[in-house]
Amino acid sequence: MSGKKRNKKVVFAAVVVMLIGVALVFGWTPLMIYFKKTSNDKEARVVIDNRQSLDGIAKSLEKAGVISNTDAFLSMAKNKKVTVENIEPGMYAFPAHTSYRDLLNSLKSGSFEVEVVVTFNNCKTIHDLCVKVSESIMVDSTELEDYILDSETLNKYGFTVEQIPALFMPNSYRMYYDTDKEAFLDRMAKEFKNFWTSERMAKLNEVGLKSPSQAVTLASIVYGEQSKNASEWPVIARLYLNRLNTGMKLQSDPTFKFCWGDQLKGVQRLTYEHRNKDCPYNTYLYNGLPPGPISMPPTGVVDAVLNPDKNDYLYMCAQPNYDGLHNFAKDYADHAKYATEFQTWLSSELANN
Repeated sequence: MSGKKRNKKVVFAAVVVMLIGVALVFGWTPLMIYFKKTSNDKEARVVIDNRQSLDGIAKSLEKAGVISNTDAFLSMAKNKKVTVENIEPGMYAFPAHTSYRDLLNSLKSGSFEVEVVVTFNNCKTIHDLCVKVSESIMVDSTELEDYILDSETLNKYGFTVEQIPALFMPNSYRMYYDTDKEAFLDRMAKEFKNFWTSERMAKLNEVGLKSPSQAVTLASIVYGEQSKNASEWPVIARLYLNRLNTGMKLQSDPTFKFCWGDQLKGVQRLTYEHRNKDCPYNTYLYNGLPPGPISMPPTGVVDAVLNPDKNDYLYMCAQPNYDGLHNFAKDYADHAKYATEFQTWLSSELANN
């Protein structure tokens, strides 16, 4: 080896030793960012919420196994001028053993940010929806609820406060964690518009309904009557359309139950006192459809309303067993027979329990 090459290696080694020595004497410096790696040996997903302190974010990263030393992270963040003010909030997917340099740069640029899945099913009210959504994205449930029910918002999207649940189509949606209330509602409005194609609007007219919110309202009643066996959805939908067309009251138990809120949970035998609660949603007292949905039914039920069975049923009664199915009837005499059978069975079941 020539003397010149040997001297270069000696000089390089001396520089490396000197830099390491400086780092050890003066603590973590920007230089160490280029050497330090994260602790995770596989991709780690962490919610970065800039409403937390930087110390809180460091603890979240430590808990997820991304970093092993919060002091080192905070020191490097200070040197990189990373603060809660310039951190992009979101769900981050940090690659295994990435450099602290890339990790800190990502917190400012959002380069490792990924979408989250927002799912809301089985929601009855806007309040239920907002609580569920706030578990997945960075919105406060109360602020979201207030925004949805604000008169300006309702006017913007063309709904009344009673009809607005019809805007939300239960499903799983991919969006970013830092989606705000305005962006969330815009997204739901786009999904609503995409669902209500010209074909569905034509079918809406064919079944005699005037608006998508009416279809969702009827679907919510159908789903209230039958949430387990989808095969009955088109049958029940036609039954209620038959009642609407003849001017008969819908007389649907789920509608008067809605008027009671949670007070009837666990009540198996419903009485005339329960049915007589004065409430615009009570279809035992008021003709036609309620002013809005009593829940946010699956889109499959809405399609059942738009594609109902061909029948002339006007009555339905639960079958005397636990299969969740119904007996349907065209005239009241047959319905009364089915109702007696069910009440006899229910009395026996209650007596034995």
